[in-house]
Amino acid sequence: MNWPYELQIGWRYTRAGRATRRNGFISFISGVSMFGIGLGVAALIIVLSVMNGFQKEVRDRMLSVISHVEVYAPGGQALPDWRKTADEARRHPQVVGAAPFIAGQALVARGEDMRGVMVRGISPTDEPSVTPLAQQLKDTVLARLVPGEWGIVLGGELARQLGVRQGDKVTLVSPGGQMTPAGVVPRLKQMTVVGTFDAGHYEYDSALALVHLEDAAKLFRFEGPTGVQLRLHDVHQAQDVAQTLGASLSGDLVVSDWTRTNRNWFAAVQLEKRMMFIILTLIVAVAAFNLVSTLVMTVTDKRADIAILRTLGASPRSIMGVFMVQGAVSGVIGTAAGLGLGLLVAFNIDVIVPFLERVFNASFLPGSIYLISRMPSEPQASDIVPIALISLVLAFLATLYPSWRASRVQPAEALRYE
Repeated sequence: MNWPYELQIGWRYTRAGRATRRNGFISFISGVSMFGIGLGVAALIIVLSVMNGFQKEVRDRMLSVISHVEVYAPGGQALPDWRKTADEARRHPQVVGAAPFIAGQALVARGEDMRGVMVRGISPTDEPSVTPLAQQLKDTVLARLVPGEWGIVLGGELARQLGVRQGDKVTLVSPGGQMTPAGVVPRLKQMTVVGTFDAGHYEYDSALALVHLEDAAKLFRFEGPTGVQLRLHDVHQAQDVAQTLGASLSGDLVVSDWTRTNRNWFAAVQLEKRMMFIILTLIVAVAAFNLVSTLVMTVTDKRADIAILRTLGASPRSIMGVFMVQGAVSGVIGTAAGLGLGLLVAFNIDVIVPFLERVFNASFLPGSIYLISRMPSEPQASDIVPIALISLVLAFLATLYPSWRASRVQPAEALRYE
């Protein structure tokens, strides 16, 4: 073999047999270090993949209810000409759908039960072009929203809290009151529940109500829609599209994308993901720095070998290279094993979790609590590559001090008692 002798000797030390009790103990510590590195890398990959899966699941369910971009007039006023605004927005190549809406807060009451809701006035014919939920309900529930009949569609969780079903009556209390000789009296309107929806996102299932656009305009006393919802080809381009439309649309308008509307939630998820990455990286760091003890014992055990190599002309740099190779090989093996295990679990978690639930007769994700019945997972190269690189770098750093100590061994002192 034409490999440098530093590589050959370092590899030989890595796979050395257990001829003595001391060598066996060193091999055991080295194996524990590699196992710890692999376990830490696998844990990082699995946890971050599951967090990515949850984020994608929640994002998809969120975007099934809301649009990608909203254009509205400042101050919550009605748009001067919503059709003109929609036509101008459709000229952007990313925009594939546009629909008017009216948004307002109100109270829904049934008997003594009362809940605060976000009322969204929609056009049953236009709304399916901007939200997947409306696309699913366009021929059933949304078809029952007829202007003037005062129908309302409630989120499934909201309907369960109020104890209502299709055909029941509820009272909608709008925040703006009307002046009477007795003072300000809130506006009340009795409405008929024409259906419910379940988006799988608790925030919307428990606090969103849909009514016809014309009924919402009368209820909140608007002359027309307060905004236009837009759907895009690529959801990840929402920020860029919003900035472009904000500069190109005529009139004094406000353009907001879905990432800005839900900024706090996404910021919290990113912070949690970052903290989990740091915490689990410390596990990898602890396992990687176990290599220090392994290499220190190896250096102590191989002092005679080091002295002989030095007398044969090996430089301190070469001696240092020998033990760096030994430590690096342990880091590479541990990292590779962790990558294989982590990816195996991450890609098959939808099979592994149900199996464990059957074995332990337990439900890790009760649908009544999480509204997600399966464990989602989405491994991403942007997470996996940094994990592998950090593991290798930590293993390399752990080899520096013991390797430097090996390069400082003096041949005469090492062979004095041999």
